[in-house]
Amino acid sequence: MGLRSFTVYDMYERNASIYKDRIAVQSERGKVTYGELLDQSHRVAGWLKSKGVKKGDRVAVLAKNDPYFFPLLGGLSAIGAIMVPINFRLSAEEVGYNLVNTEPVVMVVDPDFEKMIMDLRANIPFLKEFVSYGSGGEVYHPFEVLLKSESASPVPVDGGDPLVIMHTAAVQGKPRGAVISHHNLISCSIQNIALMGLTPEDAYLNILPLFHIAGMIGALIMMHVGGRNVMISKFDPKVAGKMIDQEKVTMIGDFPPILLQILDEQAKGEFTLSSLKHIFGVDLPETVKRFEALGYGQFWLAYGQTETMGLTSVCANRERPGCAGKPGPLVELKIVDEFDREVETGKVGEILVRGPLVFHGYWREEELTAYTFREGWHHTGDLGRLDEGGYLWFAGRKAEKELIKTGGENVYPVEVEKVILEHPSVKEVSVIGVPDPKFGEGIKAVVVLKGETKLTAQELIDFVASRIARYKKPGYVEFVQSLPKKEDGSIDRVKVKELYGK
Repeated sequence: MGLRSFTVYDMYERNASIYKDRIAVQSERGKVTYGELLDQSHRVAGWLKSKGVKKGDRVAVLAKNDPYFFPLLGGLSAIGAIMVPINFRLSAEEVGYNLVNTEPVVMVVDPDFEKMIMDLRANIPFLKEFVSYGSGGEVYHPFEVLLKSESASPVPVDGGDPLVIMHTAAVQGKPRGAVISHHNLISCSIQNIALMGLTPEDAYLNILPLFHIAGMIGALIMMHVGGRNVMISKFDPKVAGKMIDQEKVTMIGDFPPILLQILDEQAKGEFTLSSLKHIFGVDLPETVKRFEALGYGQFWLAYGQTETMGLTSVCANRERPGCAGKPGPLVELKIVDEFDREVETGKVGEILVRGPLVFHGYWREEELTAYTFREGWHHTGDLGRLDEGGYLWFAGRKAEKELIKTGGENVYPVEVEKVILEHPSVKEVSVIGVPDPKFGEGIKAVVVLKGETKLTAQELIDFVASRIARYKKPGYVEFVQSLPKKEDGSIDRVKVKELYGK
């Protein structure tokens, strides 16, 4: 630890000293105390160093939620290496892009993705070592080998050094890697521990994926406060509900339809959710109201991005139902017009953020980073307004950065449009977000076909699903004779949404 620095590794070391015998992580593999977790992290660091991994090197992870995530993150933080968590829902081509973009030297996977990486191997020559959470094999080292390696001491790492590169949704078909430092994660953790009043007696069920900023922050918040991280590799509402009761889980994260599905199972009477005091995230007002009507806990409304650590603006739903939270204690937030002039209270404009939760820029994208950070503020590309009480109300995306948020995943329309236009029967398309009873927001493709060609909605949906991550495929398709245009001949997205977005 530096004189004025506190890293994620320092968190692991502190917890091993203060909470040595308390349970840090529990899963089907058993329970790991904070003391044991630090030892495991030192052993992972030792294995990485023995393979030549050094400060600044990248280690990619393609896996479902697994307790091995924690000693891996601890080992990486000890030697100053950088984790690249990859969304396992992506297609092989999309995974390959993220790998080529960051050039990791080690690849960590769970058994489900071993074959995908081997199929990509010819295009990723920079990968030197392969590790599996499973039993391993000819190419893959089993993760258990790392946990039995010789321990290594930590190297000097500053809180401002990068720890994670997390790819955001593809703008213009190109994902960008958000560079996240130790201090980014630590600051967000401290802020939300304070806001929610968490203690070492709390327990977090890892439903949200750890490749997602909200999932990673939720896990680190619980670790930082000295509570328990309870693991679940695949979400099942009945299993999750029973585990919440059984393990006295006090906190979960939520994106539609997670909470709705848990509540539907709870209504059948097999579990109560009586220990669940805190849910953070985003959901439909009626779902939030239904949870709070149980009388056990509260829902924490939140706004944020990968670039601002996910939980940037937070408040209890009871304070201002339906809002997008209130800027946290470590967040400065303002609303500006197209000329970066601050607008009056209640007026809609772009949301700008600054403070220790703001990421360090886009990986190898200096020009884009400089533009995003112009005037000393992070320009989110999101629209919102602040009311007289200082609460934030989300109002969509700027036109050039339009985004669909479906079930907790971010999808840029232009990325889906690009794929749809590859179909030989499609002349024009506009992809928009529409209300969806399950995911909150769904993806709709409004399509103009060429000439007399024929194409069904399902055929187009299957076409998209075969080329990019399945969660990006449209759930709705409408065929039209023409699309509204602006004076310059480009598609008028606002008009498309007015006509077909109901």
